[in-house]
Amino acid sequence: MTQTAPIIQSIEKSVKDVPGWTPIDQLYSLFVLAVSTTGLKGDILELGSWCGRSAIALGLAARLMKETKVMCVDLFPEKSDWYENKDGSYSFKVTIGDKLFDAYHEQTVWKEPFERDIVPVYQRNESLLETFRQCVANQSLDDIVTPFRGDLALFSKEGPQDFKCKLAFIDGDHSYEAVCGDIARVEKYLVPGGWICFDDAFSSYEGVNKAISDKIIANPRYSFAQQFTRKFFAARFSG
Repeated sequence: MTQTAPIIQSIEKSVKDVPGWTPIDQLYSLFVLAVSTTGLKGDILELGSWCGRSAIALGLAARLMKETKVMCVDLFPEKSDWYENKDGSYSFKVTIGDKLFDAYHEQTVWKEPFERDIVPVYQRNESLLETFRQCVANQSLDDIVTPFRGDLALFSKEGPQDFKCKLAFIDGDHSYEAVCGDIARVEKYLVPGGWICFDDAFSSYEGVNKAISDKIIANPRYSFAQQFTRKFFAARFSG
């Protein structure tokens, strides 16, 4: 990466062909927060990766920090995992090992955006995990960014037991209970001075909003909390 080139341009170029919804201003904010953790021990944890837009931005930051890795936890649903609900919306069920993950109840995808945004992803490749890997490899980040198929509960059981993170980006199940559970799990990994970040914050998901208000803003263990962009919230963990 050229040090004198504006990083926002580098991010935009790196993700221009990667499907997803994370806007450039949010990717830039993630990058800056990640770089701000230089000197802290630990890696970067992402929950909810889709095809890798945010993972690439985090990977670019990790590459600058040299000894930092990015762990990306996602269910990575296959094309065959999606099904249509009675109301015409779409959800998915994923089986990993002997566990069934029945997802997307509170944030179902309506037919029009499903056909516009999701169907084309699977025309490219029926394996979302393979698409993620290809997108990451296209930016030569496959030695930095590692996918883990599952949720944080499964990661806590099967992931590295000595894992620590200095930045965590949460964009998984948007229900209140799920977000609260993800916050509790992340806090076990997060080092003092590290950041916890949320997508879709204070936009249209009440479960996300309430979880952030109850577990982050009202929590004295966080020394700083701020909405950064239209739907991106971050807080610094004091330990």
